[in-house]
Amino acid sequence: MNPSIPSQMKAAAIDRFGGPEVLDTRTIPVPQVGPGEVLIQVETAGIGQWDPSERAGEMEGYKPGKTSFPHVLGTDGCGTVAAVGDGVKNLKVGDKVYAFGFLNDKGGFYAEYTAVKASDTAPIPKGLSAEQAGVLAADGITALQGVEDTLKVGKGTTLLVYGASGGVGHLAVQLAKRLGARVLAVASGSDGVELLKKLGADKVVDGRADDVVKAAREFAPDGIDAALVLAGGDKTNQALSCVKPGGHIAYPNGVEPEPKGNDGVKVSSYNGEANSQVLARLNSLIESGPFHVEVSQVFRLDEARDAHEAVGKHHLGKLALRIH
Repeated sequence: MNPSIPSQMKAAAIDRFGGPEVLDTRTIPVPQVGPGEVLIQVETAGIGQWDPSERAGEMEGYKPGKTSFPHVLGTDGCGTVAAVGDGVKNLKVGDKVYAFGFLNDKGGFYAEYTAVKASDTAPIPKGLSAEQAGVLAADGITALQGVEDTLKVGKGTTLLVYGASGGVGHLAVQLAKRLGARVLAVASGSDGVELLKKLGADKVVDGRADDVVKAAREFAPDGIDAALVLAGGDKTNQALSCVKPGGHIAYPNGVEPEPKGNDGVKVSSYNGEANSQVLARLNSLIESGPFHVEVSQVFRLDEARDAHEAVGKHHLGKLALRIH
């Protein structure tokens, strides 16, 4: 290990599953970097919608083996490469990177250091701040794999994004526009509507207050080609009735209740999964023009409990944790 890297670090970690009260700032060992991995000195971490579920022990079925404690949360973040493991060719010490590490057994990004796969790490896209890069990986990958890989959105596709003002949604709208789609964005609240108008959605409606079905029929009189669903419920399924036969509805696993389409409409669930190719595509699309990552609030590391309280309340985009 590089002598400039300490043996101990500060982290927001849990020593058991439970409510926000189990999340504490403590001093724990810096993780060891293994073959094919990089050690990142973390600057900012994203607060995922799923983080409270992981804290409560509800994600145990998604990983091999049991969680060992103390356990550091945090699926994504950004910072500086502090060390590289054997076999890593594409990254070097000092590189500014962002990365993804879902249910990482070496610990997550709510810490001064984290060790992740080099293949799940990429240079920070040009034009993004540390706060923006820190919240990008999980939601950016989920957005891109939804619109491009699952729904095959392209030039002229009419796309409905339901839950467009959240972390995945506001990125999906921008990526779909880059891919040539016409986008109807269903946002949450008047602040969500304003954000999505600024981000270039072709039409924006408030899912709480507006008639989404009427808006969808006006937007695509012959029916909508595709829908990315990031929030479930009765109103969601009413809107999805406007997806035409032969159309396609996609949603990331975890959206509940699961969306339903009319007869003749394909419905697919998927997981956002990192690899070097998807990160390269994401960077290329982001860097092809001005791109906005909405960070609505930034918390200090010792405010991780407050961040977990806030993630369940109305906010636009994503919340961040500043480590350094």
